[in-house]
Amino acid sequence: MSEPFYARIRTELARIDAEGLGKPERVLAAPQGVETLVRDARGDPRAVLNFCANNYLGLAGDARVREAAARAARDHGAGLASVRFICGTQEIHKELEAEIAAYLGFEDAVLFASCFDANAAVFEPLLGEGDAIVSDSLNHASIIDGVRLCKARRYRYASGDMNDLEAQLVQARSDGAQAILIATDGVFSMDGKYAPLGDIRRLAERFDALVMVDDCHATGHLGPGGRGTPAMFDAPGEVAIVTGTFGKTLSGAMGGFIAARREVADLIRQRARPYLFSNTLAPSVCGGALEAIRIARSPEGDELRGRLARATQRFRSGIEDIGLPVLEGTTPIVPVMFGDARAAQLAAARLFEAGLLVTGFSFPVVPKGLARIRVQLSALHSDEHIDAALRAFAAVAAPLLEETDGRI
Repeated sequence: MSEPFYARIRTELARIDAEGLGKPERVLAAPQGVETLVRDARGDPRAVLNFCANNYLGLAGDARVREAAARAARDHGAGLASVRFICGTQEIHKELEAEIAAYLGFEDAVLFASCFDANAAVFEPLLGEGDAIVSDSLNHASIIDGVRLCKARRYRYASGDMNDLEAQLVQARSDGAQAILIATDGVFSMDGKYAPLGDIRRLAERFDALVMVDDCHATGHLGPGGRGTPAMFDAPGEVAIVTGTFGKTLSGAMGGFIAARREVADLIRQRARPYLFSNTLAPSVCGGALEAIRIARSPEGDELRGRLARATQRFRSGIEDIGLPVLEGTTPIVPVMFGDARAAQLAAARLFEAGLLVTGFSFPVVPKGLARIRVQLSALHSDEHIDAALRAFAAVAAPLLEETDGRI
């Protein structure tokens, strides 16, 4: 009786595959690192250079972070088997909340299982029907979904376009909005560009609006001391809310947070559904994140950020010399543009055969016709690693340019 349903699913999967939009998983057979092992199509482990992880400071495999995570599990258990407000809060959770809040210059923070959950949680408890959210058009999917859960009026502005943002703020005020929240990524994950937080802050001041920043691709590795884009644009006190993750720079595990004033955090704890109805973050994740924050805040963190900046510049300059189209920017996210989804997937497959682990991104992760390979640099990428990656791109790009008549 339900066979038509499954037939429809198979048809959709076939269509995705035919359009080159499939997203195959790569199975790692070794710890996360710039050098790792990945199972090939036969199931055999293949040594590759990893250029597609969010492991910006290289702490995901750091021995100190791993030991801190293991120690926290030994001391606090594998998990709490509970949500926070029942019996799922331990001292290590409060310690991590205090540490990430102090690092970023906020009064308090609230932990979540992921930043996806944090962004799903932040809007609904704080804003109602009489309020407005003005959101950048390229914001992460988790912000989009979080906004959908909220009853506030929704406005969208073209990414980074301050004239359009001003027009939407004018419209929101004209429509009678009480509180207005401007929501933006700090660094846009697929383009590697910064939000113009200085300009956003000035507009927010003019319109008496609040600013919320998802800083997942900045916290720990960008800005003074790694404190992210608000610190980078000298606007930490002007940003009301920052959401972020421990799944990238700050240990590479999982978990997210909302950092804000204390009363905002208190209301989040009372009303946010992902907080009230999801299990507590595992102690091991908290332990690893605490150690990663310690490293990021130390002089060693400054050294790692310097290495990351140099690696980024070396790769970006090299890929431009090859002649591949790449989006402008200075962050360690370097999108190499292929346009056609099949070309991006084919390039990623050929690069894997050449010993380079990268991923082709296509719709719906990025708009149709804007498929790309998003290269991500790490502080642990040596000059030799980068030069090997550039040689692989040169060997793969030239044939593809010829096959597609220069249209990638």
